[in-house]
Amino acid sequence: MRVKHILPIFALALWLTSASQTPTPAAKGIESRVIRTAAGDLVLVQEVQVDAPVAEVWKAYTTEEGWKAWASPVVEVDLTTGGTIRTHYEPEAKVGDPGTNVLHIINYVPERLLTLQAEVHERWPAIMKEDAEHLMNTIVFEPLGEERTRILSYGVGYKATPAYDELMKFFIPANESLFAKLKEYLES
Repeated sequence: MRVKHILPIFALALWLTSASQTPTPAAKGIESRVIRTAAGDLVLVQEVQVDAPVAEVWKAYTTEEGWKAWASPVVEVDLTTGGTIRTHYEPEAKVGDPGTNVLHIINYVPERLLTLQAEVHERWPAIMKEDAEHLMNTIVFEPLGEERTRILSYGVGYKATPAYDELMKFFIPANESLFAKLKEYLES
């Protein structure tokens, strides 16, 4: 199974009532937890603080140059509502080749919020194919002064089932690894 990532999703905290939180071991400087909602959903919440202005963090998420620096060697970004971020993890590949990952931009508020929805393809687990329309990631960019930013990522649409519990064991360290690369890029 080679699911690179569905970046976590934001802005659902107000909707979460009577949720329990399960802490997970985190990569240095990155907090991860899974919230179990009363409705039977899981929300993967990941947080990292970086020593960089929010404008620089935003560029890392929304420009081809930014993505290439920390996430993927092959990238095409169309930063519009309804646009896409298309990536490929093989340096010699082209966007559109088999294995291209497509993130649809559901909405965004410049330098504050970005909601993405992955286009699920044949290599993804069956459970995710069934739930594809509900799986999203909302990223919140919170300035902490002029030179520091908190990134909150909310992965939503997961169900509280053993299959998703197993997938969290993959998503958490995979996303933490990406956040570590992002932090290294922004702070170097």
